Amino acid sequence: MPPELKAAIVQDADDGRVLMLAWMDAEAERLTRETGEAWFWSRSRQELWHKGETSGNTLAVEEIRDDCDGDALLLRVRAAGPACHTGSRSCFAPALWRTISERKAERPEGSYVTSLLDAGVARAAQKVGEEAVEVGIAAVSGDRDDVVSEAADLVFHLYVLLAAADVDLSEVEDELARRAK
Repeated sequence: MPPELKAAIVQDADDGRVLMLAWMDAEAERLTRETGEAWFWSRSRQELWHKGETSGNTLAVEEIRDDCDGDALLLRVRAAGPACHTGSRSCFAPALWRTISERKAERPEGSYVTSLLDAGVARAAQKVGEEAVEVGIAAVSGDRDDVVSEAADLVFHLYVLLAAADVDLSEVEDELARRAK
């Protein structure tokens, strides 16, 4: 019989960004409280899991809070690396960013992302420039469908450039938030 599990919402202790959602049984919660590092229950493997055990991307727990019903936990943490298995800082990053991060980590053969990353930052930057010009031309021409299509190409290539330059999308989001103040 599987253990009784609580949802564990993992949040960055500094900026409040939600990094991931995992599950804890009583033993994972006990180990987390005792060691100060996050332990979870892996539903797929049906066993305890020490976050970062193999990757080194541990979560140092600053605080653990129970919700009002006692069936969920909030862990405020300091992450030593990405929280998401894709290599992204957060499992709640946009789907496209998670896909590009995963392709960067796994380098699947035949992937367009892999080929761009292998070509280097300069090639990725060139593609961003080309796509920026194309979206500008589409906007000036007044063809709304072309603007949408070219903007999608630009965003895609910008994400690849960020990955090639080892910049996490969350860093760009943080900079935009800083500017909005």
